[in-house]
Amino acid sequence: MRNLINFLLKYNYWFLFIVLEVASFVLLFRFNSYQQSTFFTSANVVVGAVYEVSGGISSYFHLKSVNEDLLDRNMALEQQITNLEKALREHQVDSVTVNSIKEIPQTDYQLFKARVIKNSLNQADNYITLDQGSSSGIRPEMGVVDGNGIVGIVYETSPSYSVVISVLNSKSNVSCKIVGSDYFGYLKWEHGDSRYAYLKDLPRHAEFNLGDTVVTSGFSTVFPEGIMVGTVDDMSDSHDGLSYLLKIKLATDFGKVSDVRVIARNGQQEQKELENKTTK
Repeated sequence: MRNLINFLLKYNYWFLFIVLEVASFVLLFRFNSYQQSTFFTSANVVVGAVYEVSGGISSYFHLKSVNEDLLDRNMALEQQITNLEKALREHQVDSVTVNSIKEIPQTDYQLFKARVIKNSLNQADNYITLDQGSSSGIRPEMGVVDGNGIVGIVYETSPSYSVVISVLNSKSNVSCKIVGSDYFGYLKWEHGDSRYAYLKDLPRHAEFNLGDTVVTSGFSTVFPEGIMVGTVDDMSDSHDGLSYLLKIKLATDFGKVSDVRVIARNGQQEQKELENKTTK
C-alpha cells in the first residue's frame, strides 16, 4: 500500500495532466458540433476497418466448409449434365422432360468425404493417403475425385485410412473419352510433369479438336460416365501409327489436392465378380 501511495505521489503531475487532457477532449467534442461530427466520423471509419478485418478472418476460417459444399454441388451438377447428355442423344425431348431428368435421384452411386493427409508428385508411382478407411465404407477399387476432376483409385484400406493410386502412377489406367464422341481410349501418365497425361488408343477415325474436354467414359466399374479429366492440349500419332496419342492437360492440380470424394458405384462388386469369371 505504501508503495502505491509513493508511486502516486511521485507521478502525480502526470496523472493530473492525463485527467485534464481527458476532461478537455470531453468538453471539446461534447459542446462543439463540428468536432463532435469529426470524432464520430473517424470513429466509424476505425470501427468499420476493425469489422472488415474481423469479417475477413472469420471468412477465412469458414473456407473449408464452403469448399466442401462446393465440391458436393460440383459432383451433383456433373451427374445432372451426364443425365441430360444421355437423354438428348437418345431422344428428342422437350423442356419439360429435360427439367424432369435433372431431378433424377443419384441412386447409382454413393459419395464418401475424405481428406488428403499425404501426397507425392515426383515418383514414378505416386500414392495418396486419405484420412478415411473401411470403417467409413471405403473399399479398394473405388474412384476418387476432387472439385476439378479425377484423382485416382483406392488401392488398399485399413479401418481409418486409405491408400490411393494417383493418376500420376504407372499402374493408373482410366478409360476416357472426348465429350461429344463415343470413341474412347485410356489415360496414362508418362512421368515428368504432373500437369499432363496421355490419352492412348484413340481410333484414327475419331474426330476432335485441341481444347476439347476429356471425361471418364463409364466403361469400368470405378468411375461413372462424365467425370472431368482435362482438355486436349496436343496430339500426335501412336508408335504403331494405328491410333492417336493425345496430350491431356489434367483438370486436377495434384499439388493442391486436399478435400476429395470417394465414389462407390452400386453394383460394382457384382459386376467385378462377373467379369472376373469370364476372364478365368
